[in-house]
Amino acid sequence: MGILSGNPKDEPMHYGEIHAVWMASTVAKGAISFYQAYLNHCGDKDLKKVLNDLIDQAKLESKECDILLTDNGIAPAPTMPERPPVKLEDIPAGARFADPEIAAKISADTSIGLVSCSQAMGQSIRVDIGALFAKYHLTKTAFGLRLLNLSKEKGWLIPPPLQIKRPELVEA
Repeated sequence: MGILSGNPKDEPMHYGEIHAVWMASTVAKGAISFYQAYLNHCGDKDLKKVLNDLIDQAKLESKECDILLTDNGIAPAPTMPERPPVKLEDIPAGARFADPEIAAKISADTSIGLVSCSQAMGQSIRVDIGALFAKYHLTKTAFGLRLLNLSKEKGWLIPPPLQIKRPELVEA
């Protein structure tokens, strides 16, 4: 039996896995902080629900990644302090993020997260780490669909130029 057989939790992490898990934890901690700030700026109740769900997911991801790192003798990145809630009316109009801006930013974050999870899955040789990122990928896919539908429903989506008239095919 080789070093990379048996219980995956007994296998050593390679540097790519360490980096992917450490970065996932760090990004999740940053997302918690930013999304708490976005909650203060947000006026739409549906978008607030998505933000709260994203915060809960980011807390779960940072916790799971930190446990994995700690169990393998690697110090995780520090956690940022919680942001206090602020009333929307207390934020000056010129300093406030608009709901469409928040929706676009968290949609972009979700899209980038999908790519990062795919990369982590592809480089993992430990089955448990690949499965962890597959789970995150699936969750981010669901959030992406939810955000797309919300942006369409609220009229916040700005599509790229659409091809209205298709060129006619010329037969030879």
